[in-house]
Amino acid sequence: MLFDTVFRRNGRTHLTGTQEYLKPLVFGGNDGIVTTFAIVSGFAGASAEGVAGLGTIAVLVFGLANLLADALSMGLGEFLSGRSQRDLYDAERRRLLERMAANPAAGRAAIQRVLTDGGLDADAARDAGAILMHSPSLTADLILSRGLDVPVPSAQSPALNGLMTFIAFVALGLLPLLPYLAGVPDAFAFSVSVGAAALALFCLGVLRWQATGERPLRAIGETLLVGGLCAVAAYGVGALVAG
Repeated sequence: MLFDTVFRRNGRTHLTGTQEYLKPLVFGGNDGIVTTFAIVSGFAGASAEGVAGLGTIAVLVFGLANLLADALSMGLGEFLSGRSQRDLYDAERRRLLERMAANPAAGRAAIQRVLTDGGLDADAARDAGAILMHSPSLTADLILSRGLDVPVPSAQSPALNGLMTFIAFVALGLLPLLPYLAGVPDAFAFSVSVGAAALALFCLGVLRWQATGERPLRAIGETLLVGGLCAVAAYGVGALVAG
C-alpha cells in the first residue's frame, strides 16, 4: 500500500501503453503525416504552375513508395538506435562496475561528487555515498546518468519501439493519400487531403496532450504548426521547381 501511495500517478501505479510508447508514436506518426502530405503538397504546387501529367497516379506512386520506404527506414532506425544506446550503456556500466570493484575508494568519491553536485552537503553526501556503495549496480547507474551524462536507454524493447514507429508512420501517413486512393476528383482531392492531414495532426496532438497532461493548446498547436510549416514549404518548392 505504501508503494502504491508514493508512486501513484493520476490514479495509476504505472504508465499506460500510450505513455510508454509516446515517443515512437508521436515521432513516427508526425513524420508519416508530414512525409506523405509534403509529396501531395509538392505535386499540388507543381500542378498549380501548369505542369502537365501530375495527377492522381503520380501522387499515389510517389506517395505510397515514400510511405513504405520511409516507414521501414524509420522503424529500423528506431530499432538500431535503441539497441545501440542500450549496448553502449551496458558496456559503460560493466566497465564502471569493474573499476568500482577494483577501487572502492574511487567509487565512493565518484558517487559523493554526484550527490554534492545534486545539492547535498559534503557530510550528507559522504554518508549517503557509503550507504549506496552497498548496492554497486544502483551506484553505477547514478554515476553514469548523473555524473557522466551517459544516456539511459529506454526500458522498452528496441524492437517494439521500432514496430510502433513503423505502425504509426504508416497508419497516420496514409491519411493524406486517402482522397487519391478513394478516387476523389482531382479538383477536390488536394483540399480533402489538406483536411485529412490537419485532422491526423490534430489527433496526434490530442494523443500527446492526453499522454503527457501538458496544456492542450500547446500540445495540439505545436503539432499542427510543425506539420503546416512542412506542408507550406513543400508546396512552395513544388511551385518553384515547376516555375
